[in-house]
Amino acid sequence: MIGYATIGVSDMERAKKFYCDLFEKQGAKVVIDSGRIAFIGAERGKPMLAICEPYDEQPPTPGNGVMIAFPVTEKEEADQLYAKALELGATDDGAPGQRIPDRFYGAYVRDPDGNKLCFFKFA
Repeated sequence: MIGYATIGVSDMERAKKFYCDLFEKQGAKVVIDSGRIAFIGAERGKPMLAICEPYDEQPPTPGNGVMIAFPVTEKEEADQLYAKALELGATDDGAPGQRIPDRFYGAYVRDPDGNKLCFFKFA
């Protein structure tokens, strides 16, 4: 259902490296790069993350209540992505753990620009 989600970034090269390195095991790469916007994913036609310098040339700001969630197949994968994100410069926004007993496991970080990310698994 989702083609891509877009987040604003302040440093395109840093953001491309962060997201490509973070999701390298999923085959992430820059699929389309148009200068101020780049699409990162495994291939065209699959869901992607777009990173961009805002069109209005104002500083990017994370939205209140806005989050992008990335599904994983095992809880350990959420733990690994959480740890890798921190290693790549993200900050903790909720350590990995069971959020809804027997139904939802999640790990939360903020990327270097403050965008909130979740790595999750539904039971």
